[in-house]
Amino acid sequence: MKLVDPPGRQGPGPVAHEVVDRLDLGIARRAGGMLPGERRSPGIGSGTELAQLRPYEPGDDPRHLDPAASARTGVPHVRQHVPERALTTWVVLDLSASMAFGTGLRLKSDVAEGVASTVARLATRRGGRVAIVTAGAPDAATLPPRSGRRAFAAVRRLVGAGVAPDRAQTELSLAGALARVDSLARTRGLITVVSDFRDDGWAPPLRALAQRHTVTAIEIADPREAELPDAGQLVLMDPETGDIVEADTSSPRARAAFAVAEAQRRAAVADAIRRARAQHVTLSTDADWLRELARVLR
Repeated sequence: MKLVDPPGRQGPGPVAHEVVDRLDLGIARRAGGMLPGERRSPGIGSGTELAQLRPYEPGDDPRHLDPAASARTGVPHVRQHVPERALTTWVVLDLSASMAFGTGLRLKSDVAEGVASTVARLATRRGGRVAIVTAGAPDAATLPPRSGRRAFAAVRRLVGAGVAPDRAQTELSLAGALARVDSLARTRGLITVVSDFRDDGWAPPLRALAQRHTVTAIEIADPREAELPDAGQLVLMDPETGDIVEADTSSPRARAAFAVAEAQRRAAVADAIRRARAQHVTLSTDADWLRELARVLR
């Protein structure tokens, strides 16, 4: 079963370059100031940072001779360096059917598409690598870490392919996608989770990821999800399970109960992300998602 292009799709909208530049600095700070070329790899090899200065031995590369140390000691010396390793950014993208909802400027999936594309662009800007794992779709996709324009283009194709159709069987839940990243991301990197977090079981794997990586959880929400409109008798369907409920939205008590339940759910999401020691960012479909993201991560 393939992904579908949701009705009402608007796309992420225009992307202002000056805002992306500001966001670039924010993400660099989230990485602890360590940008590609500033992280050490284990072992000795070609690089720019001195790891060892020792006397020359037969078989050493003459190009590694250090003139200053050789002249100072009267004995030929060679330099060995620590190789540089590019920072790897992993994106966990929720493509479940609930992401096709939206009553603001765009759908939740539109905002998620923009966020994932922008993060991929920034990840490859300095020679870093980007990887992506999708969740909530009939067929889970995993793009391994890659660098350069081709990596960015591959991510763009994937995030723009659509979302899961209603009542689709999910191959990989959000919790499963987080666990997959935890098993694949061997070295410390940046993890960006883009979802509406309307799934179960994701808190433990998110907490495990945040123990080894810098994690940002980006929650996409729509204002209509927070409260029911006074629209009379409605028949509502859960797009992921197909469950149908009837609701009398003209009842103040029903609307109040819905608002309380949703507020509690969102508080639980925020608490779980906080306990995982990940940064929590909430973006709305009725606002400028890019400027809000840059403001939070500045």
